[in-house]
Amino acid sequence: MTGDENEFDGLTAVVTGTAQGIGQAIAAELERGGATVVGVDRDTVDLSNTVQATAFIASLPAVDILVNNAGGVAGQTHTPIDELDDSDWFAVLDANLQTTFQSTRAAAGRMKKQGFGRIVTISSGAGRSVSLTGIQAYTTAKAAQIGFTRQLAHELGPFGITVNCIAPGFVLSNPSSRAQWESYGEDGQRALVEKIATRRVGEPADIARGVRFFASPSAGWVSGQTLSIDGGHSLF
Repeated sequence: MTGDENEFDGLTAVVTGTAQGIGQAIAAELERGGATVVGVDRDTVDLSNTVQATAFIASLPAVDILVNNAGGVAGQTHTPIDELDDSDWFAVLDANLQTTFQSTRAAAGRMKKQGFGRIVTISSGAGRSVSLTGIQAYTTAKAAQIGFTRQLAHELGPFGITVNCIAPGFVLSNPSSRAQWESYGEDGQRALVEKIATRRVGEPADIARGVRFFASPSAGWVSGQTLSIDGGHSLF
């Protein structure tokens, strides 16, 4: 168990991208801390759409914690940059960066009025280095989320709102990541694990515990930070 079982009592947490994997684990972890969790996925709300994102946030009785987890590669694999279509580029940006922007913009006004808020965005190790998938838009969107976090920490700090980011390493969390893992074969899997200090790939719960810390009272003076949760992979 991480932290106080009641540390989020009375707080409402919105977690995007809860259909599977990391999003589900984050929702469960915040619920264990006593939060009322509202999960949302693209099948119910298109958070890249201004009207839908704004209406969804406005419909909630409260928004104290926002976790921007929605994202992914939009079903894509690597395409050489000189062959990349505009539609594929923007599909990945929409899924990751646009959803983060729209959700955060819609929630920030409410948090400012109440003088409190916690915003945590799930970026990726790809945003600090390069993507193992080779998808240019994914790396770009994830790096932009980190910059967005820094800027909003500066802007929203005076209103009692902290803004932080997590950069996960390789986590077996959904069909896409599992397919990627299988594509490496035994030799490729072994090579990847040997580049991780803890000698294992991640689990959704590893990321969820980091989110819980950033959302907790213990992190009240932590803002603008990006935490790599990757088993030490970024050390190499």
